[in-house]
Amino acid sequence: MDGKPRESSTPSLFRRADRSGLIVAGAALAACAGLVVYGVVDTGKGDDGKPARRTPTASVTYEVTGQGAADITYQARDEAGKAVVVRAATLPWRKTVDVPLGQDPTVSITLGEQGGQARCALAIHGQHVQSATATGTFGRATCSGALPGATMAAAS
Repeated sequence: MDGKPRESSTPSLFRRADRSGLIVAGAALAACAGLVVYGVVDTGKGDDGKPARRTPTASVTYEVTGQGAADITYQARDEAGKAVVVRAATLPWRKTVDVPLGQDPTVSITLGEQGGQARCALAIHGQHVQSATATGTFGRATCSGALPGATMAAAS
């Protein structure tokens, strides 16, 4: 033995651990960079390169009072005009939603076989618009209002 430290032909365990740590850190950094680039590139534009169009809305509050349960159908933020249906909703029930301008906010109630009495009410921007009462077995009532069209809202 000549007093020189012996070098091993195989890398030490520590060198391998350092390299694998660098590889993992590099992969994480690349993933983060990819997400940042995606966030910068994806600016919310549609397929045609124009910004996504936001439909103006109005705040509408639907309220159904009474006892028991009722099926409730109401208009919410759906530009296609599809209604939301709540089956056997426990009364009293209240919901505030945004309705696209140009759509007519509507809430309908249908009582069940047990009958009873329930009242629907509709408010637009906090102002009462209409109310109606359903009574008896399978009683029905509908409340509706009118919102200005989207073109009218943009002009004002």
